[in-house]
Amino acid sequence: MAGRRAAIKAIDWVAFSERVPPNQKAMFNALKTRSDALSARLAALPEKPPTIDWAHYKAAVAKAGMVDEFQKKFSALKVPEPVDTQTAKIDAQEQEAAKSTAEYVQASKARIAQYEQQLQKLKSMIPFEQMTFEDLHEAFPETKLDKEKYPFWPHKPIADL
Repeated sequence: MAGRRAAIKAIDWVAFSERVPPNQKAMFNALKTRSDALSARLAALPEKPPTIDWAHYKAAVAKAGMVDEFQKKFSALKVPEPVDTQTAKIDAQEQEAAKSTAEYVQASKARIAQYEQQLQKLKSMIPFEQMTFEDLHEAFPETKLDKEKYPFWPHKPIADL
């Protein structure tokens, strides 16, 4: 039993509760209560099951050979432990999620650097109230009208309006 108890991972209930949405707090509390009850029941069990007093049963049972047969079948009984097939899959998913998270963080840092450059450019510009049209077209080239390509007003394709 101790070997199995050591294999069970501890649950960080505080971190778990921080991620639970407010509308699911009741279900979370019910899960925690049930988990605590099962953990208490598991902790109350002895390390090894109590041994069977076969001599007492041989003296108490009238039919000869019945207890010997049960004892032989009981000692031959092996209860297989379930094989853990999901932990490897979960670990693989966790590694994949960690890798995608790291990629997302790197991409986010690159976007942040780009946005900081744009912000620095906007902060270093002269105020809009003091700009002339030439200053505006120099700072924002997409606002300049192309009078050679579109000689008639509005000097832009209709689809762009």
